Amino acid sequence: MEQMTDVAALIEAAFRVRENAHAPFSNFRVGAALEDASGRVYTGCNIENATYGLTVCAERVAVFKAISEGARSFLRIAVVAGTDTLTPPCGACRQILWEFCGDIEVILANPRGAVEKLRLRDLLPRPFDVSFL
Repeated sequence: MEQMTDVAALIEAAFRVRENAHAPFSNFRVGAALEDASGRVYTGCNIENATYGLTVCAERVAVFKAISEGARSFLRIAVVAGTDTLTPPCGACRQILWEFCGDIEVILANPRGAVEKLRLRDLLPRPFDVSFL
């Protein structure tokens, strides 16, 4: 893992891992870089499957990778895609991000230099979590 301290470096890590995406069906390549509270960064790319339903998004790969390596507290995630319109996490990723990361900063970016910063609560109002169980 590499240490990150600024948003530009986090976005760059997401762009780099996006190159590893396995998207032979959609050609929709996404990269994500998740920063934990200590500054460590965990990356993920989308990995498609012929059944589509078994496809895993970049954000979930990054979260699961971080959790599997012992990280438990997170600051922000950068998500990059090659679209003109910035691409936010899908509903399933929003749920996973909320459960494991809480109300983190979500940074969206594309290759044209567009960047937007949001809070997860703005993307997932009234989330379902353990408080309802």
